[in-house]
Amino acid sequence: MSANEDPDSYAAEVRHWLDIRGFSRTALAKSTGFNRPYVSKIASGAERGSVEFARAADKAMRTGGALERAWRERHGQAAAPAPVPSAASGLTVDQDLAELHYEDGVYRLTQRRRLINTGTDPVLRYLIRIAVDKYPGEPERSNQLYREHPLTWDDLQLQAWYGEGRTEPIKWTVQHDRDAFKEVWLVLRGEDGRRLPLYPGEAGWIEYTYTVPETLWGNWYRRAVRLPTNHLAVALDLPASTAPQVWGTHTSLTGDDLPLPTPIAVDRSGERVRYSWATDNPPLHARYTLQWRWGAAPYDEPMHQRPSEVMAVLGIVQDGDPILRATARKFNLPAEAEQARIAVARLQQAAELVATGHDFSGKGRGLAAPQIGLDAAAAVVYPPGASDPVILLNPVVVESSAETDMQYEGCLSFFDTRSRIPRPLSVHIAHTDPDGSERITVFEQGLARLVLHEVDHLYGVLCSDHLPEGEAPIPVEEYRGTGSAWAYRS
Repeated sequence: MSANEDPDSYAAEVRHWLDIRGFSRTALAKSTGFNRPYVSKIASGAERGSVEFARAADKAMRTGGALERAWRERHGQAAAPAPVPSAASGLTVDQDLAELHYEDGVYRLTQRRRLINTGTDPVLRYLIRIAVDKYPGEPERSNQLYREHPLTWDDLQLQAWYGEGRTEPIKWTVQHDRDAFKEVWLVLRGEDGRRLPLYPGEAGWIEYTYTVPETLWGNWYRRAVRLPTNHLAVALDLPASTAPQVWGTHTSLTGDDLPLPTPIAVDRSGERVRYSWATDNPPLHARYTLQWRWGAAPYDEPMHQRPSEVMAVLGIVQDGDPILRATARKFNLPAEAEQARIAVARLQQAAELVATGHDFSGKGRGLAAPQIGLDAAAAVVYPPGASDPVILLNPVVVESSAETDMQYEGCLSFFDTRSRIPRPLSVHIAHTDPDGSERITVFEQGLARLVLHEVDHLYGVLCSDHLPEGEAPIPVEEYRGTGSAWAYRS
């Protein structure tokens, strides 16, 4: 399917680059001089937008002109120079196989694709994109890095072949060359100059490899579905000595971030560990991202990260962000049952990831939607030892016991301290099921404390707000309760 046959392709391209560059819609509006509602409408597909906006967004997000090309394709306008028949029309990807290998401070990507020409013209070349981002979500920091240390062709050492098993080495030509972004045409021509066109109805393999030093590559790899695809697979091949922790997300055409639909497989063999994930018939414009963090730093270097820094890396919103002081928007249930399901899925995924960064075995853990940047009245609470959470939608405290106790609490949004605060020993919480049913659940002791902590977050309240006069937070280094349960009289 060509871009001008798909009315959402341009909007999807805008969202793709927002995601790649870590730009919010507000930040893009500020960078381009357009207002935020206009940008939001373009990204959602509700507004066609102008070529002037596409050019401004290309410049702000350093896309190499990708948005203007998508805009012109969407509006049926030819770009200059007019492209020769290529992968943009009449191609299906039968097999899309990517492997990212890390060793000695260098990432090496190997990409293999079996292409089927379902169009009416021979395919003479194939466009590939190489984009790196060391600090996703921090565009200014990434921009400065790549201005000072641009990704070079010497870094990449790009090689390409045509035919299964690297039958024919092929040449490539540069379409765009930016500090952190490259577009390259793989030319279907042998070393001896012979053309190797892929004719209508034929299938053929393209393979290419390139390398990027870890100083220029962030801990993530993404596959974006730009053509109809039958099978997509991604693998990470990492040193076992780094104790990697890997997770993944699926970003849909609507922009929703969801857990991967199937688990990531793990194969630990000797000194390497291999994480692999695959799917069949992925939807167009879907994006699948594998992310990782090192449990032990490469080269046996110690990780000197503060607890708050660890949580920030794991995606937890930190104290000072306005969303932590706002009242979360309640769901209109059951009408918004799907939105609630998505919010809960994102919370569960985030909570699983957070568990890789700290020992919560004694007290359990919880997470509220504002802590992952969602304006939604949703929270999950995991009692100690539980694999399934208590799910709270639109929770309200309707009754609490007069009897209280004082215990230390930690908050993922300012995890460098612990605060000793009073909480009721029993609490009644009214909450709503996705089908709109309302219920009241009673929580006791430690679970009551966990639930109240998360419900507070949905009303812009932090646990430190409950500190009694004369009490102050203590540094985490002075806290001795990690891994142990709160103490209660039997």
